[in-house]
Amino acid sequence: MKEMKTQKKITLLLLMMIPSLGLLLYWFGERWLRALLLYLSTAVWAQRLVSHTSLAWRVASRFIAGETVDEAIATARAVNAAGMSATINYLGEHVHSPQEAAYAREEIIRLLDCIHQSGVDANVSVKPSQLGLNIDPHLLYENLRIVVRRAQQTNNRIRVDMEESSTVDTTLGIYRRLRDEDGFGHHVGSVIQAYLYRSEADIAKLAAEGAWVRLCKGAYAEPPEVAFPHKADTDANFIHLVRLMLSDEARQNGMYACVATHDEAMIQATIAHAQTHQVPAESFEFQMLYGIRREMQEKIVAQGYRMRVYIPYGTAWYAYFVRRLAERPANLWFFIANFFRA
Repeated sequence: MKEMKTQKKITLLLLMMIPSLGLLLYWFGERWLRALLLYLSTAVWAQRLVSHTSLAWRVASRFIAGETVDEAIATARAVNAAGMSATINYLGEHVHSPQEAAYAREEIIRLLDCIHQSGVDANVSVKPSQLGLNIDPHLLYENLRIVVRRAQQTNNRIRVDMEESSTVDTTLGIYRRLRDEDGFGHHVGSVIQAYLYRSEADIAKLAAEGAWVRLCKGAYAEPPEVAFPHKADTDANFIHLVRLMLSDEARQNGMYACVATHDEAMIQATIAHAQTHQVPAESFEFQMLYGIRREMQEKIVAQGYRMRVYIPYGTAWYAYFVRRLAERPANLWFFIANFFRA
């Protein structure tokens, strides 16, 4: 009993240190704060400490639908009622065994079945490392093929998410194999991260292929050799890539652009470009995360544009939650405020 009390005190102390250190680092620069949080998102010791505290879950639940598929479906239904579509993601990544990958695969299949049975307007996003990428790329391919086949059977779609830059070629290769060789076509899509230097070439190729692509800024720690180190450069590249995705040529090839951002400047730049170049509102969509900028989501829908909300669920919420803190400092202040108020 005494040992348990000591562990709880140590956990509480470390939890207090993390946001406090984050506050100090924010004074020195947002870049260093982001680096700290991205480190913590992969730190096993931090995950063990934070993910088992009720306080952390209370704050994280702002961004996560719950731990069960039923909670995710209920959240998607509420999002639909507000005039928005959904993408549901069963949380988990970097599995360590084929058995863990198989478990995730079966949960995703169950999710597809539940979406089909419930009738909610939602597709599904999956992490490659959740289905075995880091164990064996062939294992990922086999698991994804089973998942995408079920998506085809239930008239749904699978978005293959993008992780660290070192996995881009493998992920895109497997995506194209599923799309072309296995004939799943529009039932599978991909993601491109604007902070990578290579993304312009990737978007150009995907546009020529008429792909279904989600463009985001990127949420992993990357070296300056492969990614823009400054936010302003990433923002400029993001707008450039949106314009490529909405070009006449890309749309004629069948490309459907998904613009994933909470940045109002990026949103307004997309709308301005679409209006100036007479891009139909139904030829692209905006995407935002559950629990972030709900008022902006509703505003975009009111303006006549499509909005899709990314809804995560599951028990493996720690890494996702900490990356959300890294992406937007306002989320960290929300965490700190709730920490000291609890």
